[in-house]
Amino acid sequence: MSDLPAPVTVVVTVDGPYVVTGPVTVEHQVIAQDGAGESWTWKSADPVPTGRRFSLCRCGQSQNKPFCDDSHVAAGFDGTETASRATYAEQAAVIDGPTMELSDVVGLCALARFCDGHGDAWGAVDRSADDDARRIAAHESSHCPAGRLVARDKNAAGGELEPELAPSIGIIEDPAAQVSGGLWLRGGVAVVSEDGTPYPVRNRAVLCRCGASGNKPFCDGAHVRTRFADDQLAAYDATADGTDSVTTPSV
Repeated sequence: MSDLPAPVTVVVTVDGPYVVTGPVTVEHQVIAQDGAGESWTWKSADPVPTGRRFSLCRCGQSQNKPFCDDSHVAAGFDGTETASRATYAEQAAVIDGPTMELSDVVGLCALARFCDGHGDAWGAVDRSADDDARRIAAHESSHCPAGRLVARDKNAAGGELEPELAPSIGIIEDPAAQVSGGLWLRGGVAVVSEDGTPYPVRNRAVLCRCGASGNKPFCDGAHVRTRFADDQLAAYDATADGTDSVTTPSV
């Protein structure tokens, strides 16, 4: 018998929910700000009890969020998938700095704003001959939940500065923006299209749960435009508590 853990898989159903199978932790992940009011750390919040198979809402209409309650049927939800099946590397533009590179797939942006503070991740890579700029680039890129940004240390074997994340699903809450975000897939959770085709597995990805993304099944930040909010959002604030559920890779 294999000692390897059972894989965690999210299957996109036709105009319906995400069906999740496998042993996976589900918990609320709250965007916390630093003293300057910038997105900077992640707070792990309330865990959500699940079984080894469960359905998560993707139409945004469920009265039992994050779970599906079949509201997509009455809503006439159109969940047509429009996301590219290309690999991350095939889609990415690459910014080349003195000691670091930054890959960027704009269409994956989930508007969590970790890239915007402290001079922004792109500028930090341009200044990566400076140690402080290197640390900022590593922190901001690794905290991007959607994996839009991936930094690479040109001086290190292996290169990519990816955080170590156990397979889990985070329900993003963004109290500073007063919206609820998508479903944060961490640690290589597999996503399978409604037609049975797997999407390329990534360490970080965010699935839409407001129902309005133009890049389904992935989040494109439409929850901000539609002011999507679940019932749990009001329980959280953006104050940092000294913890961070993402460990910044060393540079």
